[in-house]
Amino acid sequence: MDNNAIVLVIEDDKYIMSFVTMLLKDEGYKTVEAATGKEAISLFYSNKPDIILLDLGLPDIDGIEVIRKIREKSNAPIIVISAREEEHDKIVALDSGADDYMTKPFFTGELLARIRVAERKMNNINGLGVSEEIYTCDYLTVDHARGIVLVNGEEIHLTPTEYKLLRLLIANRGKVLTHNYILNQIWGYGEVGDAKSLRVFMASLRRKIEIDTANPRFILTQVGIGYRFVDK
Repeated sequence: MDNNAIVLVIEDDKYIMSFVTMLLKDEGYKTVEAATGKEAISLFYSNKPDIILLDLGLPDIDGIEVIRKIREKSNAPIIVISAREEEHDKIVALDSGADDYMTKPFFTGELLARIRVAERKMNNINGLGVSEEIYTCDYLTVDHARGIVLVNGEEIHLTPTEYKLLRLLIANRGKVLTHNYILNQIWGYGEVGDAKSLRVFMASLRRKIEIDTANPRFILTQVGIGYRFVDK
């Protein structure tokens, strides 16, 4: 990501919108502006922004729903900027897929710093790859350079699809990836019915990398949503 990164700013307060977009343009970012949730989703699809700044209190649909819609297709960083200060609101936003949460009023320097952090995180993800040449956690080792996977030091065979799924999960470890997002990233499309096929692939991958499939160490199922890779 370079200094010409596209930032989608979703804000219904025209004064805050104007202030934020001027700030970003002065820093070299390109901006796309949306004042409603529906407009934001439409502009997201047509512009494919690198980063999203989102106010939760939109006039048509709640910002949480916007987060969920975006997460069906993209893992671009979402930074919430909201007047809602309650812990519950922050938890719901983060659990729905937001990467960061700031409350209004905010310091401009802090906002820019958080955007830079989001950029660095995205720069560590290259397609389906990850920043490390060799990823190791507990008994699992993935050598990205050689394309091999070891469990307790012994090489295991993964199909190309299973290997891509594992790389995608590791690249986004700690995040909940929706069924549709995974389908789009791996196969380039996603339909509701395809989630059954995805479950088959995930079950096969679990059998190969998990020591106890009944109590998985790495790949957790988020019921009705998708999957999350845990390495802590």
